[in-house]
Amino acid sequence: MPTDNWRKSSYSPNAGNCVYMATGESHTVRLRESDGPDVILTTRPATFGVFIRAVKAGAFDQLASG
Repeated sequence: MPTDNWRKSSYSPNAGNCVYMATGESHTVRLRESDGPDVILTTRPATFGVFIRAVKAGAFDQLASG
């Protein structure tokens, strides 16, 4: 699995807790977090797009307030 195309989120700080994204085989999106780089979530671009739109719309805001 290629690891040279990981991109760090521009919203992630420099000192950890960084979110990385990469494209994977078979038109997939891969996500990982800097504290657990061996744990990789894989999804399809359309599904990831639905998730991003929901985050932008505030669908998960209640999770951050707890």
